[in-house]
Amino acid sequence: MAEKSGTPPVIGVIGGSGIYEVDGLKNAQWRRIDSPFGEMSDAVLCGELQGQPIIFLPRHGRGHRIPPSSLNFRANIDGLKRCGVTEILSISACGSLKENLSPGTFVVCDQFIDRTFGREKSFFDTGLVAHVGLGHPTCSRLASIVSKTLEELAIPHQVGGTYLAMEGPQFSTLAESELYRSWGCDVIGMTNMPEAKLAREAEICYVTVGMVTDYDCWHPDHDHVTVDSIIAVLLDNADKGRALIKQAAPKLTERATSCQAGCHLALDNAIITAPDARDPDMVAKLDAIAGRVLSL
Repeated sequence: MAEKSGTPPVIGVIGGSGIYEVDGLKNAQWRRIDSPFGEMSDAVLCGELQGQPIIFLPRHGRGHRIPPSSLNFRANIDGLKRCGVTEILSISACGSLKENLSPGTFVVCDQFIDRTFGREKSFFDTGLVAHVGLGHPTCSRLASIVSKTLEELAIPHQVGGTYLAMEGPQFSTLAESELYRSWGCDVIGMTNMPEAKLAREAEICYVTVGMVTDYDCWHPDHDHVTVDSIIAVLLDNADKGRALIKQAAPKLTERATSCQAGCHLALDNAIITAPDARDPDMVAKLDAIAGRVLSL
């Protein structure tokens, strides 16, 4: 069953390090959202940009209270889904694994390597099993819009790139950094996985922008970088990130029906468990995530 034609898009924005609010929101108010998967990182900021509904979530909570490994990714995505979010723009600070991606560069990532190990990575479990495709983990339609907006804003950027998701909260060893470079990874961070996986299971279009703050430890000048210089780049990136959100978010709704990339139909044929073998509690828990295919 496809998304209804003309269903108004609702844009979700997940702000990473340094981005704890959205500029220019009208009728803005913070709202607490209940999720069967636990507490979200924070309340969500609901408002409008140029008449377009926007739901903003500070990934680490206002004041940056929550470390990467303690983030409740499932509650965050489930809560956004319960708010009606159909498209997500994710903004994250990251380190560079390539010389040409200098601090201040934005990368519209289109691939991930997931090296996290201590996180819940699926909404589905015993009693309701599903396998979604993740060959192309981000939405190509949203990525194109974001890339064009970065061009308009004259923000240095790269279209396409592989994001290495590490567990953290410690940074890489030199051996790890060199290993990830040998794999062809472009940037490294701690938060985009399992976020992207869960967005796919929730049938939400997802695009992520990595804001490079510094080079990872492979770089010969890494040990000479001061905390002050990193913070300066982080703050400058945050200003650019907020400008990107303000200009790109209203454009992300440029579709008439379901996403042409197939994001909104990701659960078609994905649920393996036979109807008579499904756990009723699991079915109820997934009312927002999988209600479309579970006929809830």
